[in-house]
Amino acid sequence: MPAEEATTIRVKVRVAGMEFEIEAPPDRIQEAVDQVLSVALKHGSAVATLRPPEAAPGAPSAGPTTCKGLIKALWREGWFATPRSLAEVHEEMARRGWHYDRTAVAHTLLDLVREGVLARQGKPRRYRYVQKKPPS
Repeated sequence: MPAEEATTIRVKVRVAGMEFEIEAPPDRIQEAVDQVLSVALKHGSAVATLRPPEAAPGAPSAGPTTCKGLIKALWREGWFATPRSLAEVHEEMARRGWHYDRTAVAHTLLDLVREGVLARQGKPRRYRYVQKKPPS
């Protein structure tokens, strides 16, 4: 193998919710990265417009991306005006395209209870979460 082919640079790029791995010779890496970024940004904006608007009202098109941010978005919508179980919260997040582990959702709900955003009703393993204070 010639020395030129043996020497390549590998770059990982995350943009617009997508991840790319680019491999190219040193003299062509900038061109390859530019091409990938232009395509990713073009398609990334199309993906952002497909996201349901109710997932994050008033937020940028990318919306909240953390489990806590998503649950707070549900709270701001008034979704917690009626008591909801962990299963209901988990299913609603999945319905909107956000697939978090059930334990992560449970921990986040507990954090929001401790912060005074949500109240917890019922017995262990059967808790229902309801807004403690209305969104401002």
